[in-house]
This record gives sequence, structure tokens and C-alpha cells, in this order.
Amino acid sequence: MDVEAMATISMSYFLASATMMYNQHLIQTLPEPSIDLKYIGISIFILGICGNFYHHYLLSKLRTKGDKNYKIPQGGLFNLVICPHYLFEILSFLGISCISQTLYALSFTMGTIFYLMGRSYATRKWYESKFEDFPKDVKALVPYIF
Repeated sequence: MDVEAMATISMSYFLASATMMYNQHLIQTLPEPSIDLKYIGISIFILGICGNFYHHYLLSKLRTKGDKNYKIPQGGLFNLVICPHYLFEILSFLGISCISQTLYALSFTMGTIFYLMGRSYATRKWYESKFEDFPKDVKALVPYIF
């Protein structure tokens, strides 16, 4: 690993840690939430975990043993978005945010959303570059939108 990459990664961790500590300082003065979102959060979390597992299962079935070729994923929500497992991972984190109802969990979820948006966009661009027959209507992360 070169020094520039190491410095970038270290700075990212430092900024994330500083943000989390400042976040904890800010919430000391906030009142308790007036609405309990625990059961809604549990439902969203379970949906996210199940959807993530199912789409990872579909991805695991793309190649047979010894097959090195890339394929366009099919089934589930893969006909609508190229990274449905990311979408369901985001739902899992949204569920955790609803369960905990803390600014810390919400900020972590927002960071995860932005990261997975970038990853899914890059993944879609990669599939477009590798497959001429890649469907143009398949979005990156959110069906019909993005």
C-alpha cells in the first residue's frame, strides 16, 4: 500500500471517529423521541436481512464450480436494479436506525447509503462496459429512480 492511500484511509477513519464523538456530544442535550419506532424498525430490519440474503443467494448461483465468466444477474429485483443486495442492506441499517432512534445510528446509516450509492453506480457502469446487451432500464440501486 502506498503512503498516499494509507494517509487517505487513516484520515477517513480519523474523521469518522471525530464525527462520531462530536455526534455523541450533541445528543446529550436532545430529548427522548416522542414516537417509539422499535417495532417498525424490527420489521424493516428483518425485511432488509431477508432480501439481502436472498439476493446474495442468487449471486452465488451465477457461476458453477470452475466457471470464471461474468454473467448478468437475474431473478429477484435484479431485473430492476443491478445491486438489490445493497438496497436491502440499506433497509437493514434504516431498521437499526429506527430501533435505536439515535443520531449516531442515523449518521452511520446515511454514510452507508452514500457509500452504497457510489458502489452501485460504479457497478452499473462496469456492467454496461462489459456487456453490450445490458438492459438500459435496469437502475443502479432504487427501482425506476436511480
